[in-house]
Amino acid sequence: MTKAEKTDLAIKATKIRMAIVEGTHAAKCGHPGGSLGAADMFAYLYFKELNIDPADPKKPDRDRFVLSKGHTAPGLYGALALRGFFPVEDIKTLRQIGSYLQGHPNMTLTPGVDMSTGSLGQGISAAAGMALAAKHTGNPCRVYTLLGDGEIEEGEVWEAMMFAANYKLDNFVAIVDKNGLQIDGPTAEVMDSGDIAGKMRAFGFEVAEIDGHDFDEMEAAFKKARETKGKPFGIVMRTVKGLGVSYMENSVDWHGKAPNDAEYETAMNELNAKLAKLEAM
Repeated sequence: MTKAEKTDLAIKATKIRMAIVEGTHAAKCGHPGGSLGAADMFAYLYFKELNIDPADPKKPDRDRFVLSKGHTAPGLYGALALRGFFPVEDIKTLRQIGSYLQGHPNMTLTPGVDMSTGSLGQGISAAAGMALAAKHTGNPCRVYTLLGDGEIEEGEVWEAMMFAANYKLDNFVAIVDKNGLQIDGPTAEVMDSGDIAGKMRAFGFEVAEIDGHDFDEMEAAFKKARETKGKPFGIVMRTVKGLGVSYMENSVDWHGKAPNDAEYETAMNELNAKLAKLEAM
């Protein structure tokens, strides 16, 4: 990937982070921490990896993305808005009564959302089902899902992985956001998930472990995923929860609360400074 391409993706990721802060501040609730940490992956998926068309959100051969950790909807909405699925200014209606941008993704209301999610563990099952359906119908689409490392404490997650491996779903990519934090504290203390990549391999996945803030590593992992045949692919990405807003970084306190006015101003000043630096490169 060229330096210019990486800079462009970094600009997109910064704008997604700004949308996350805008939306949660306006709503006075939401989940900024995990959304901020996954912003680089959202940017890569929606501006580099996925075969999608904002002008035709339901085209039959589009790639599907399922946000299994549905509470990070602010990050998904930021990516969808920047990609052109709906106006960026609508981000400020997050969680408002009558808004199509609900607290968790709703496929019946929001352009570009392929599955309604929010109950942890269920998104990956839906995504695996989509991948199997695509195989049966000859649809060339690929199916991607993003999970949290706290979410994988749900047993249904591992049933879905066993399912994906059993049916040799090589059109299926499961991404685990390994930020080490969940709503009640560090994952290592709440319910230690141990060697996530090793577990996924044991369930029949080919796996890549990457820095979730490194676009070169993302590119290499997705290339390997497309080249892998006869088995599903897993990506375990190490991230910093809250990345981009100094006081939110690596803080479990920001799993599920919104910035107040002063905190909003600090966050937007930091992100605007980052954006200006990137745009000057």
